[in-house]
Amino acid sequence: MQRFVPEPVFERMVAVRRDLHRHPELSWQEERTAERVCARLRELGVPHRRVTATGIVADLPGRGEGPRVALRADMDALPIQEETGLPFASVHDGVMHACGHDGHMSMLLGAAELLRRQGELPAAVRLIFQPAEETGNGARAMVEAGALDDVAMIFGGHLDRAYPPGTVVVADGVVNASTDTFRIRIAGQGAHAARPHEGVDAVVVGSFVVTALQAIVAREVDPVQPAVVTVGRFHAGSASNIMAGDAELEGTIRANDPDVRDHLLRAVRRVSESVAGLHHATAHVEFRDPTPAVRNAPPMAALARRAAARVVSERDVTALRHANMGAEDFSWYLERVPGCYVRYGARLRGPESPPAHSSRFDFDEGALAVGAAWLCAVALEAGRRAKLTVPEPPSGR
Repeated sequence: MQRFVPEPVFERMVAVRRDLHRHPELSWQEERTAERVCARLRELGVPHRRVTATGIVADLPGRGEGPRVALRADMDALPIQEETGLPFASVHDGVMHACGHDGHMSMLLGAAELLRRQGELPAAVRLIFQPAEETGNGARAMVEAGALDDVAMIFGGHLDRAYPPGTVVVADGVVNASTDTFRIRIAGQGAHAARPHEGVDAVVVGSFVVTALQAIVAREVDPVQPAVVTVGRFHAGSASNIMAGDAELEGTIRANDPDVRDHLLRAVRRVSESVAGLHHATAHVEFRDPTPAVRNAPPMAALARRAAARVVSERDVTALRHANMGAEDFSWYLERVPGCYVRYGARLRGPESPPAHSSRFDFDEGALAVGAAWLCAVALEAGRRAKLTVPEPPSGR
């Protein structure tokens, strides 16, 4: 795969990736990570600055003083104990790069080196190294800090072990679902477990709520519309002989269509409150950490495909098999400027390729070369457009 970039560039990317993988840091704690990225940018002679707590924005000059094309990589790791057995495995207990962000940073630094070799660029290029993607609020914070000022378009991508190395996956429309986290606090009445008639059992009420929530997608959403309502945490009770008076449920809502998303939000509140009331309890529902769906505009996807075809063969530019119901806060950038989010094939050779967010996740490092080459190519392709204009900020944002 290193044929897509010069061998020395590939070797430097692998070295950076492995160093970052060995020293992962959680969301908003990416201090060493940011220092390592800044050090590499200094080596490349790329002006840069820190924004937000740990984010970085770097700018490569282009012809004239027009708007910029932005390229983005995420930086944070996950609270997972690594079990890969890699020689460069995490040295931090309970923290691991289990989603490929170490690779994404390496790709963007590789693209920076490739762009520096181009001479005068057709348009200025901004490199965005973003913290806290895993919490869903890093991109929004970067936008609020001015990362998209004077940016006309933005591009990014994600390693994907569902596709073979050497492929770039480009799709029109939705490529990642919206997400909303919900918390349901159920208030019943505690009592002695031997006298349940004297209380209102929050465990029972919470169980009915969990069951009822499953009917929302099954019976209230058009079957052709992807949607998810999942309860991932249920906490209640303090002892086996005490009937719990309170319970707390947490979960996630995913959707591709904004109208479906709105319906799910309303339905989770309605069902929870109604079921709790039916059993003489109350339910308080709150939502947090909203992230819109990632939606590629067709013209931007077409531009991304052209750039990909310059890197890999046209047969290796493939379509997304189906929208990913996982969230990606790249959507906050696309709420402001047009762009495209792609996937880089990174399946490991062999019988197993453990999924992202697992303790054994790894990827084919050949994908680093493809990603860096595509980021460089798409920046050049976008910069050659006849006219780059910065969109007006949306009202109310």
